[in-house]
Amino acid sequence: MAWFQLVPVWRASTGKMKGPCHRAEGSTAVFIRHRRWAVAASLAIGASFAVAAGAQRPQTTLPLDPPRERGASVTPAYEGWYANPDGTFSLLIGYYNRNSKEALDIPIGPNNRIEPGAADQGQPTHFEVGRQWGVFVIKVPKDFGTRTITWTLVSNGETQAIPFTLNKGYPITPYKELGMGNQPPVLAFSQGGTKVTGPPIGVSSTVTATVNQPVAISVWVEDPKAPETEAPPAAFGPVAKVATVSFHKFRGPGKVTFDKARIPVDQQGAMISAAATFDTPGEYLLRVQANDESGEGGAGFQCCWTNTYVKVTVR
Repeated sequence: MAWFQLVPVWRASTGKMKGPCHRAEGSTAVFIRHRRWAVAASLAIGASFAVAAGAQRPQTTLPLDPPRERGASVTPAYEGWYANPDGTFSLLIGYYNRNSKEALDIPIGPNNRIEPGAADQGQPTHFEVGRQWGVFVIKVPKDFGTRTITWTLVSNGETQAIPFTLNKGYPITPYKELGMGNQPPVLAFSQGGTKVTGPPIGVSSTVTATVNQPVAISVWVEDPKAPETEAPPAAFGPVAKVATVSFHKFRGPGKVTFDKARIPVDQQGAMISAAATFDTPGEYLLRVQANDESGEGGAGFQCCWTNTYVKVTVR
């Protein structure tokens, strides 16, 4: 795949990508499905280049440098924007931690700030290794127009600042993929409870825990499958029949460990549970993510996965 094809897939569903995706029948549908897996496999090559392209400051880590275990930077990543029913807009944002073994904690402040407005606009303070897709949303007003919001991260001596706008090349459809009609998994945190799907818009569950004692995070999972959905080729490894749910630290003062950080779900409506253990008292936000067969980041199509938060008070 040519290099220039990777960039629009990484950053958003641009006009060039939308054209073939509107067709979902016959051999074209098969082509699109398998193209997704090819794109997903290629993202590891193009990741550094595409994220760094929007940076406002020089960086000491070149885009195609070999991965480092430690000492590299974290870069904000703009997935794109989408319109809300009330006329406002939402900016869907992730990040890329270039380290392969070093997770970083960057408190809200000069080294982790969003401008203009309050420095804290819901962004993470804990940064796992690798690419994390669509982990928070900034909602902007109807009249946002051509204004810009910038997220700045300073890590390991490097400053990365990425601007977010309502650029016409960045619209996304995170609740339904236009080409195949795919939709994100649906989560609930009690049986028959409120269901959440798509980008994160708030806290879905509140839990109390005790230091160094595991607490269960239970989730009910289903996924509205598109007609004639195909599984990816076997070369990409086993894929859950319904979805794969993963658990992540998003904010908090101490270390969080999960007994099962990733759980495949093979039955619609099944309940799965992971035990989280906290080594320090305080307030935490955990991120719970569900991916269907489209994979991490929807294989670059910015749909279809679900993120939401669990608030944990640890005593």
